[in-house]
Amino acid sequence: MEGATSMLLRRQLRVVLHQIQSSENLGAVARLLANFEFPMLRLSDPRVEDLGAAHRTAVHAGQVLAAAERTARLEDAIADAVYVLGTSGRDALRGRTPVTPEEGVERLRAAAARGPVALVFGGERRGLSDEELALCQDVACIPAPGPQPSLNVAQAAAVLLYLASRTDDGPQPAVTADPGAPQALREVLRRRMERALRAADGLNPQSPLPVLDEMLRALDRAQLSRREAELWAAAWKQVARAAGAPGD
Repeated sequence: MEGATSMLLRRQLRVVLHQIQSSENLGAVARLLANFEFPMLRLSDPRVEDLGAAHRTAVHAGQVLAAAERTARLEDAIADAVYVLGTSGRDALRGRTPVTPEEGVERLRAAAARGPVALVFGGERRGLSDEELALCQDVACIPAPGPQPSLNVAQAAAVLLYLASRTDDGPQPAVTADPGAPQALREVLRRRMERALRAADGLNPQSPLPVLDEMLRALDRAQLSRREAELWAAAWKQVARAAGAPGD
């Protein structure tokens, strides 16, 4: 019988394709979601022109494509997630140490007890940028030691969704009654921190992002509840106001 954790992750996981361009890859990913019974697909800023081709490769997965949610921005696609796992085929990531696919899926599984979680794949041309990866708590990289160092989006999705489908083999985390902070609230906190620190000359104006990213990741490791994140955001709002920062 399927484990409760697996069912929880299937219910909570949002698979996000950002700036997907290939209709064949879109259809292949939809088929993977049907293979492993992950029902929720989101397309952020999609670049696909021929949806007919997507349906041709989405064998027995037309319902996944039909139900796919579209958003104009990646931020909107992950706004309700309490934990976001990005993916990258790059060796060098700005200020980040990547996790293995197994580690990333385990963190998705654990975070699903606190609320929705998101697994994000970048488009075929450039993947996820440093700025887009900054929206993610962790970045998973799939090692490919051969002469072709990167997998395409459908291949990467196959690896990670297969691993996610196996999470019922592990211990069952207890579902918490205290929900985690969603990504939308994390971004409010980030903006207020930036406003306050800029007003207080606490950031290098030429390169503010690395410091902010590091500070946010420290808070991410604390796994803030929604209430705790709201308190942090309110406090930074007051700090920004006291420092003379304009706006909210």
